[in-house]
Amino acid sequence: MSPLKLALVAAGVLTLTACASGPPPGGHDRGPGPGPGPQGDAPSAPRPQIFISPAGEPFRADGQAPYPVAAWFSGADADHDGALTRTEFVADARRFFAVLDGNHDAVIDGPEVSLYETRIAPEILGSIALGSGGGARPSRGPEGGGGPGDGPPGGGRGRGLVGGALQGAAPYGLIAEPQPVMGADADFNRRITRDEAERAAKARFALLDKDGDGSLRLADLPRTLVEAAAEGRGSRRDPGRRGERRPPPPR
Repeated sequence: MSPLKLALVAAGVLTLTACASGPPPGGHDRGPGPGPGPQGDAPSAPRPQIFISPAGEPFRADGQAPYPVAAWFSGADADHDGALTRTEFVADARRFFAVLDGNHDAVIDGPEVSLYETRIAPEILGSIALGSGGGARPSRGPEGGGGPGDGPPGGGRGRGLVGGALQGAAPYGLIAEPQPVMGADADFNRRITRDEAERAAKARFALLDKDGDGSLRLADLPRTLVEAAAEGRGSRRDPGRRGERRPPPPR
């Protein structure tokens, strides 16, 4: 066989071998391909929502549902008259205290706090940078006394704010507390008694009851920072749906 024919045969063998073994390293199989069409045209799925109640209980909803502050309010409003009294507010805190008090000794201690932080409300272990997600920002004034659209009260004096980021539950709550359960620990002994939880609930109610009439209405509550940020991003959710009456969540 002539040298030219040998070269052609060798080239054919190499081509068949390459086709059988797939593309070489670094080819398109090492990552996702371009796909059948443009990827930027598909609408993104609505982000899941979370609200953390003043007592620290998380409420979650998908992105198309009313912001879950409505679910908390409906459940806490025991007589469903559209107004949350201090008695109802404290009773709601007492109920969640009982949920966290796993051994029923009327004290929430270290293991129960750890369970709360890691299993019940793991979101409080993170933080949200101010100015991200549609312009989240702290509320105004030394005690956070802005209006309903200004973010949660209680954010003054750096509560929940570290290094330009809101910590823990602060972005998701009506009051900018990074850890609402431990926030009730009045004597700083890392143990929360039922009495401490009830006293904290009364103080939080007073903070939210701006006009001092002894009741809270859903429409008058401040928007959480994540709720306000979602509206600032042009969310297609109707902000008016926040006040829809819904059956209370199962307890």
